[in-house]
Amino acid sequence: MKAAAFTGSLAAGRALFDLAVSRPDPIPFYGEMASTNPLFLLPGAVATRGEKLALDLYASFTLGAGQFCTKPGLVFVRESPELQNFLTVLREKVSSSSSFTLLTRGIASAYEQVAAHRKQEAHLNSLTRGKSSESNGPAAVALFETDISAFLANPRLASEHFGPSTLLIRYSDKQQILECARGLVGHLTATIQGTPADLQEHVDLIRILETKVGRIVFNGYPTGVEVCHAMVHGGPYPASTDLRTTSVGTLAILRFVRPLCYQDFPNAALPPELQNENPLGIWRLVDGEYGRASAC
Repeated sequence: MKAAAFTGSLAAGRALFDLAVSRPDPIPFYGEMASTNPLFLLPGAVATRGEKLALDLYASFTLGAGQFCTKPGLVFVRESPELQNFLTVLREKVSSSSSFTLLTRGIASAYEQVAAHRKQEAHLNSLTRGKSSESNGPAAVALFETDISAFLANPRLASEHFGPSTLLIRYSDKQQILECARGLVGHLTATIQGTPADLQEHVDLIRILETKVGRIVFNGYPTGVEVCHAMVHGGPYPASTDLRTTSVGTLAILRFVRPLCYQDFPNAALPPELQNENPLGIWRLVDGEYGRASAC
């Protein structure tokens, strides 16, 4: 079966999608495109392990120079006395960070253009940047901050900044992040850092995120993608073009197959995989049950 798969920017993904569906023989197109992977630092987690959260968050959004499609680009933090310790550690980590080399000069240039534009945004504070060497060269880590009201009023702040950068969004009321969650477009992942008590208090947040992403991470970071049977690496548009599939894990093979029924064929004319005796000895689904036994 012909099909196409793509990982990259939203603009390039849309262009390739148009090509795939405009062919004389249209083919399925599985595009993985834009995702800022919101991360919610709930109050219990910040109160009990703020320093570790800061160090682990830095490691996640700078992994691979921030070029992972699952990089946490939006970080929601609730105002609290304990928040200051988290912010202090994160700022110090960013400001002492060496610069990163991005994949191409074009990517590096785009990263710097967005960083410069964000520094001019009236609604954003540039908390700190890491060390930078030459211009048009390695990319300095960037940490930006805004408040929830500005974020809700300016949807462009939610756009992806490809590279070692992330945006902190401060909020003071649970209803504010529920409103933000409802307004999210599709993402590959959402992450919740919290305690069991936090989870009980934020069940409604989890229910919203179930409709917005392909993978919800608890007390981990989304940049760890394990290739396993349970992995879902996809999500509602624009994270991907088909929210029913995954590009990582064993279920990914389903993107490149289609169902085909052989009805009333004599056994000898069937492919070996379907013959009653199961000559290949493979696992098969027969009458709703998996096994290797003969179907005779």
